[in-house]
Amino acid sequence: MQVQKPYRILLYYKYTPIENYEEYAAEHLQFCKDNGLKGRIIVAPEGINGTVSGTIEQTDAYMDYVRKDPRFSDMWFKIDESEGHAFKKMFVRPKKELVTWRLEEDVDPNKLVGTYLKPKEWYEMMQEEDVVILDGRNYYEYDLGHFRGAIRPEVDSSREFPEWIRENMSQFKDKKVLTYCTGGIRCEKLTGILLQQGFENVYHLEGGIVTYGKDPEVQGRLWDGKCYVFDERISVPINHTEEDVVIGRCHYCGTVEDRYVNCANPFCNKQHFCCTECETKFKRSCSDECREHPRNRYVEAEEKAKLQAAGSNA
Repeated sequence: MQVQKPYRILLYYKYTPIENYEEYAAEHLQFCKDNGLKGRIIVAPEGINGTVSGTIEQTDAYMDYVRKDPRFSDMWFKIDESEGHAFKKMFVRPKKELVTWRLEEDVDPNKLVGTYLKPKEWYEMMQEEDVVILDGRNYYEYDLGHFRGAIRPEVDSSREFPEWIRENMSQFKDKKVLTYCTGGIRCEKLTGILLQQGFENVYHLEGGIVTYGKDPEVQGRLWDGKCYVFDERISVPINHTEEDVVIGRCHYCGTVEDRYVNCANPFCNKQHFCCTECETKFKRSCSDECREHPRNRYVEAEEKAKLQAAGSNA
């Protein structure tokens, strides 16, 4: 019998108008702090998007708090069990957009959106001949894991997608376009962008990758690698079948590796694949310049450890 873990991580979003979004963000932050939650939440005029962690009691209280607001009465929380917090602090930030698209003509997912597909529907449609699968995330998320056969977007951020689509996707306008992201928030708007640009048959994975990985029927099939998440876990498994594979490669030596680290240069922080041997050899730095940076955190940690060892031996 599987024992329930003491903490939970909640992932959620909802597009709905929030006129008093700055005031609501402040109230929201106070509630989270008062109840011991940690995480990152964005509140915007178009809705809310967040990931929070806490004990079972704390997360139950949080879900009740959110759903008591009529605007979020039907909020869908994706829940992961955890041994501890997935964040170090609690942030609730008011912003102009939930995801930074900076569109010339905004897209309201409540008015213009593609067709939602349940996990089994998505699994079946991915295998049809006339489909194109577009990853709705950034390139580094794709590199850690993606649906088999999906197009890798050459973008660093969501705001680059509209132009990238115009330059790279026009030949697929006569096909079914399937797009997906971690929890669903990005691909909801992305389907609207595709429809604006003349695509007619546009679909997206309801609930995102994390929901697909939990579905008892598909069990994450046709997903290769892991899924990048924006918390202390960095990645989570999706494919729970014998088909599960590792697709990442160490930045330095090229060996198969799905271990992600931040560059030790605090002014870089580039995330990259790194095996444990190369982390030591290259001081967890993505380049020679970062390795030689005077504030290199890996070097600072090594020096601190040496001083502590010398003091204990004195």
